[in-house]
Amino acid sequence: MELEMEREKRGGRAESDEDKWVHDSSVDDKGRLPLRASTGVWKASSFIVTIEFSERLSYFGIATNLISYLTKVIHQDLKTAAKNVNYWTGVTTSIPLLGGLLADAYTGRFTMVLFASVVYLMGLSLLTLSQFIPSLKPFNNGRSHQPRKIHEVVFFLALYLISVGTGGHKPCLESFGADQFDDDHLEERKKKMSYFNWWNFALCCGLVLGVTVIAYVQDNVSWGVASLILTVTMATTIVTFCMGKPCYRYRIPEGSPLTPMLQVLVAAIRKRNLPVPSNPALLYEVPKSQSQGRLLCHTSRLGFLDKAAIIEEKESISIEQNPWRLTTVTMVEETKLILGMIPIWLTSLTFGICMAQGPTFFVKQAATMNLRIADNFKIPPASIYALGAVGMIISVTTCEKIIVPMLRKATGNERGFNILQRIGIGMIFSIAAMSVAALVEMKRLRAVEKEIMSMGAFWLAPQSIILGIADGFTLVGLQEYFYDQVPDSMRSLGISFYLSVIGGGNFLSSFLITVVDHVTEKLGRSWFVEDVNMCRLDNFYWLLAAMSALNLCVYVKLAMKYTYKKVQRRVIVADCNNGDGVELMA
Repeated sequence: MELEMEREKRGGRAESDEDKWVHDSSVDDKGRLPLRASTGVWKASSFIVTIEFSERLSYFGIATNLISYLTKVIHQDLKTAAKNVNYWTGVTTSIPLLGGLLADAYTGRFTMVLFASVVYLMGLSLLTLSQFIPSLKPFNNGRSHQPRKIHEVVFFLALYLISVGTGGHKPCLESFGADQFDDDHLEERKKKMSYFNWWNFALCCGLVLGVTVIAYVQDNVSWGVASLILTVTMATTIVTFCMGKPCYRYRIPEGSPLTPMLQVLVAAIRKRNLPVPSNPALLYEVPKSQSQGRLLCHTSRLGFLDKAAIIEEKESISIEQNPWRLTTVTMVEETKLILGMIPIWLTSLTFGICMAQGPTFFVKQAATMNLRIADNFKIPPASIYALGAVGMIISVTTCEKIIVPMLRKATGNERGFNILQRIGIGMIFSIAAMSVAALVEMKRLRAVEKEIMSMGAFWLAPQSIILGIADGFTLVGLQEYFYDQVPDSMRSLGISFYLSVIGGGNFLSSFLITVVDHVTEKLGRSWFVEDVNMCRLDNFYWLLAAMSALNLCVYVKLAMKYTYKKVQRRVIVADCNNGDGVELMA
């Protein structure tokens, strides 16, 4: 109430007041209107990026070498180990849907990140204990080559605690960082466009250290020492994250974001027999002066939903009296946004399947190849995954420093190119990555067949780097897309949608392996057997390349017809008819 009075008091603010205070529905740590000079932007997001670095260091340090642990220590066969990795990755990247929903509706992002970080730390601590406490160690003083069941139970419990931690961590941390930039302030909006690129740069730094330093410690020192390093690092960055509390801008939870969508659907069905007015101005909308959030412009897509905003009896009904009968244009447009995302989400899943090959089959291929880079130094197989991060860093920095500035000058577009174009470019690179992976695997199998000296693991570098470049375009694009294009009240959930592309891709990869294994076994010889040298991963990669190419054709058709979110700006005067309100894109 105090915040509303303060905003109302400043209703006629001047431009200097706009520069002093942040009027984007956020509050400071005391629940007051945030002061622009002392809150938000990079001074706040730097604390947030720090804990993201730690989380990605832990995640990739575990994920990329997990298949090696499952096959070498727990003695699972390749097919079972690959499925377990995919299931764990799938769960880890799907739970954020629940975490994002709870944060947007009830807890707020800061509280959810803090809670999730503690759960994550518990998982890392349990993982460490499973390597140091004698009764929880995998083997009984070397007298048995079969791992103890208690170790397996504790090990997988620790892994899935980390999954739960990630479920609250991932959807909220990135969106909480993006919340530190005001969309209605020109300079902060430009910084926000760079934020996603540098966020992924920090992510890649954590990834590189995770798959090199941590993986090296796991393979050459012990998994216990590696887990201890990750635990201490996470504990340190949690303290650092809390130190930034006075600098943050916070969003107040607004209740379940799904309720307004249901209200729109119910209201539209109730008034299904009414004609939609030809003039959108006749549809119901609250005055801009009375709205705390941003209002959306009307669009012509999914016209049936417009019926929810038709005013039947203007003098006797209002949204306050019956929101299940009459909704605002903004609520209708937010529902359209979510429904419009479904086809884009579905066509992104094939890219997720391609991504799933990096920490599974790429790593197992590397384990059979020559990993020596000096006479006395051998890199861990998981380190090959670091080349993907190198590719991502190259694409992100090139995009940020060269491509986008050039396109901004050439097109006048703030972003350089629109979000869906960026995603599509990455999909093209993923097709190239799978094709190169198939060609390299064919060469490796010929070398094995002719009993030639083992190929160097760096033959896997081209496919890893190209897939990393694809990530730099598609993953960054998906993050921007699912953050920007969802309703403002669903931004944690929006990041969850992005993560669910990766999770869905991992589940589909496991399902595809099962189907292909079943079909090829019936035809005479399975493509997936315990010995990697007897597998036909080259055929599997060709299959993924073909699937990705067909998927790209469908995606392009959908992207060409897509209508972006159109916001009524306060700073930039928006023309709701041509879409210059928010995306400023073609």
